[in-house]
Amino acid sequence: MLKSLSIRNFILIDRLNIEFEDGFSVVTGETGAGKSIILGALALVLGQRADSKSIQAHAEKCIVEAVFDLSAYHLEAFFSEHDLEYDTRNCILRRELLSSGKSRAFVNDTPAPLSVIKLLGDRLIDIHSQHQNLLLADTHFQLNVVDVMSRTETLLKTYREAYGRYLSLSTQLTGLAEKAAKAKEEEEYLRFQYEELKAARLIENEQAELEEEWDTLTHAEEIKLALYKVATLLNGDEQNVIGMIKESVSAMTGLASCFPKAGEYAERLRSACIDLNDLSSEMEVLKEDIEYDPERMERVNSRLNMLYFLQQKHRVSSVRELIACRDAFEEQLQLIDSFDEQIASLTGQREDVCRRLTEQAAQISTLRKKAAASVEQQLVRRMQQLGMPNTRFRIEFTARPRPAADGIDEIAFLFSANRNEPLKPVAQTASGGEISRLMLCVKAMIAGFAALPAIIFDEIDAGTSGDIADRMAGIMRELGRNMQVIAITHLPQIAAGGRAHYFVYKEDTDERTCTRIRRLDGAERVHEIARMLSGATLTEASVANAKELLNLKPQADPV
Repeated sequence: MLKSLSIRNFILIDRLNIEFEDGFSVVTGETGAGKSIILGALALVLGQRADSKSIQAHAEKCIVEAVFDLSAYHLEAFFSEHDLEYDTRNCILRRELLSSGKSRAFVNDTPAPLSVIKLLGDRLIDIHSQHQNLLLADTHFQLNVVDVMSRTETLLKTYREAYGRYLSLSTQLTGLAEKAAKAKEEEEYLRFQYEELKAARLIENEQAELEEEWDTLTHAEEIKLALYKVATLLNGDEQNVIGMIKESVSAMTGLASCFPKAGEYAERLRSACIDLNDLSSEMEVLKEDIEYDPERMERVNSRLNMLYFLQQKHRVSSVRELIACRDAFEEQLQLIDSFDEQIASLTGQREDVCRRLTEQAAQISTLRKKAAASVEQQLVRRMQQLGMPNTRFRIEFTARPRPAADGIDEIAFLFSANRNEPLKPVAQTASGGEISRLMLCVKAMIAGFAALPAIIFDEIDAGTSGDIADRMAGIMRELGRNMQVIAITHLPQIAAGGRAHYFVYKEDTDERTCTRIRRLDGAERVHEIARMLSGATLTEASVANAKELLNLKPQADPV
């Protein structure tokens, strides 16, 4: 339950503290006194989007703090999941809105994101404002009512997980099909490029070797002449370098006995002679091997031209990069070839998930239809007790062609308030007062199932009066036996039914007009209800009527 609400610097409220009772309480006040402002502050602390214009002029920030008693609602798992301190008796939600536009939220003095505050707020209190009566015409709201009554929460959670998997597989399939279609369009081009590179039989170091061979072939005569000349100089028939070195070796060897260093020089000359002999032999072989070969030149030139052409075509500068291109084309072609297999696999997975979805949806639908019969009976009975004896109500089910996020059911609330009038969708047939009564009955019916600690009705009694208002007060009192109920009302019959009565009013100070609230007891409460009965001028009759209302027991049986 909501234990207290503290507000600082919010719109017309400079400082306000309210302590609430359990059971059924009422809030009254003149139109424009600020009841909606208090409700707005509570919505703010429960995670509603903030507006810096809500801060009072010249104030640095506004603060709204709500204290809840959670002892009967087993929210330990929620607090643990979001790493929040859990206090069953005093759970403090605080929202601070700064003049800069920034806002901060806290749970038991621990900073928390608004998304968490919103989730927690949805579990703590249901604020039913007047515009929410329009929800009765919303099929999602209608389906939610049936789900609450059929207790399908666990099944729906499992179903929605499977539905998420179904959507994911569908998205993957769509993306894969688009890729496959695009790839198919490019397949012929890719295959041509791959086959061309594959036919080239690329070898990584081939280009450098061919370029070297080309240079040799184009200078064959020049190279052959030079080799012949060097070979002749080294070891020709007449005077040659090797012969002169041999003579030098003999000269040094002859001096060895009288010139010790001559032996060393002789060895060095002998070693040089050996190297030159080897070099001379290689020259002889090379000059015979090198020949001008026009056919070979043509083949080398053709091969190099092909490599240069492929490099230019694929905008690369080496055979290694051409090989990488070839491998990439091959990988793309393999992927294209595998698309059909991947699509078949994903299609099979999706069909399996869809089959499970359909089974789960059918199970949920069965529970909904079973609960719908009970909902129809309860709402008719409650509406009859609110002065509508000819009420008829039916929940119409229509099967969707395929599973959706909430199952295969589309439902419609069909309603008729008058005898012989055909059943029609609620939005097409119910008046404002009828909608208010119907919504109160719905809320009363699902309150216990939803297990909310508190519910606030903001003028849910709009469009009703007299005996019907008395009966609505009876329903709220009945709800108050099991949960906290706070009703903001302009009807004296509703106001008189509350266990506690709070009065909202405006007060002029030297600086501004401020909204205030105080609890009414005794004569103050009598006078407020009398004012609601007769207006600003109190009469003895209105005061007597107010006292009678306050002492009046419910005329309607509890619903």
